[in-house]
Amino acid sequence: MTETIKAGDTISVDYTGKKQDGTIFDTSEGKTPLKFTVGAGMLIQGFDNAVLGMKPGESKTVEVPPEEGYGPRHEDAIVNIPREHIPEEIPLTEGIVLQLQDPQGKPVPATVAEITDEAVKMDINHMLAGETLTFDITVRETGLEPEAHDCGAGGCGSGENGCSGC
Repeated sequence: MTETIKAGDTISVDYTGKKQDGTIFDTSEGKTPLKFTVGAGMLIQGFDNAVLGMKPGESKTVEVPPEEGYGPRHEDAIVNIPREHIPEEIPLTEGIVLQLQDPQGKPVPATVAEITDEAVKMDINHMLAGETLTFDITVRETGLEPEAHDCGAGGCGSGENGCSGC
């Protein structure tokens, strides 16, 4: 009998993540399945919770509200940067994602929300903040050895070391 997935198990899954309008924002299709340790904080809570109780070969579709995904949008996460602080060689267009740095020097992706002669309004909310997400998940393997690295609390996104954007 195959055991069901529980917290602490290292598994691999195939997945496709979609926004409410059906737009795919991330998928493992055509790539190596996503390997992670359930409940270790490597992925968003809703994805982690969705695989609990599943078995190898099982598939499901789950809807993840913002509270279990990338959180709600915060209006205080919109900052105005004086135009003179943006190098001229950076092509500014609304919607482009630039990389800022937080006070500790860590990279923070920011979307250009508005451009004026005086300032550039940058939205540092996660791109999927406030979104209800749908994931199609298929469990490929269970009982795997955990990786020696950690993708970091709050989710992956680098695509390095087997981490995905979930």
